[in-house]
Amino acid sequence: MLEPINKKDWRYRVHEIIYEADTPMGKLFDIILLILILLSVIVVMLESVARIGLKYQNIFLVIEWVITFFFTIEYIARVISVKKPIKYIFSFYGIIDFLSTIPLYLSLVFVGSNYLLTVRALRLLRVFRILKVTRYIGEGNKLRKALIESRAKIFIFIFAVLIVAIITGTLMYLIEGEASGFDNIPVSVYWCIVTLTTVGFGDITPVTPVGQFLATFIMILGYGIIAVPTGIVGTRYARNSSEDYVHVNTQSCRNCGIQRHRDDAKFCHNCGDSLNKENITEVNEE
Repeated sequence: MLEPINKKDWRYRVHEIIYEADTPMGKLFDIILLILILLSVIVVMLESVARIGLKYQNIFLVIEWVITFFFTIEYIARVISVKKPIKYIFSFYGIIDFLSTIPLYLSLVFVGSNYLLTVRALRLLRVFRILKVTRYIGEGNKLRKALIESRAKIFIFIFAVLIVAIITGTLMYLIEGEASGFDNIPVSVYWCIVTLTTVGFGDITPVTPVGQFLATFIMILGYGIIAVPTGIVGTRYARNSSEDYVHVNTQSCRNCGIQRHRDDAKFCHNCGDSLNKENITEVNEE
């Protein structure tokens, strides 16, 4: 039997504000959070510009500490407002929230670690919850499913490409040798991978006719290699697009922290705890 939830409990109210984007207060909180994240990232980027960083160093430092203090309080509130804090702490967003809080504290010991504050940009992923763009969430689920279902084929393909790179890299080492910059087989394999992926740094180039012919073959092969994984994932994605996906909301279960519930869900699909306020038994304070 589920334990009744006291809607007058301050932890319940905090959870509704910081975890939900469907309520006015929850949406306002998340919008303020996004503004602070953007401000923090911009400050760190400007601070790395020597001319600007030296001129406004003290102002930037104050802004960073104020935002860090806010994130610290927010992280603590997220931990204490859920029934099972460990699940949140080791969840994807829990780890990101923690990593975005500690860099400035680390800078007191390790100089320069404050630039790691740019990891806060990952928290902008919450914009999908705030704006409740369920259509994009559904598309994201389709892409994630397509990638998971294609992982075996992609792994085999990458393994085959690696074998081709080793063989052709070895051939190029034998053809060109150290005189052309192909000092050893690993370096030659590196050149082959750079060429296959059509990156072409130009730090190593073949000079013999045979080597240039082999390089031309690898370049042409590279275009085909790029198209293969795209086709594998694209085919699976198109197949998944024909299936019906149920839209999900921003509701986060206070008991287990699971998200992506159906819009019409009344109970958590993981633990069965109530999601809708109408189904929560209110415990009146005596």
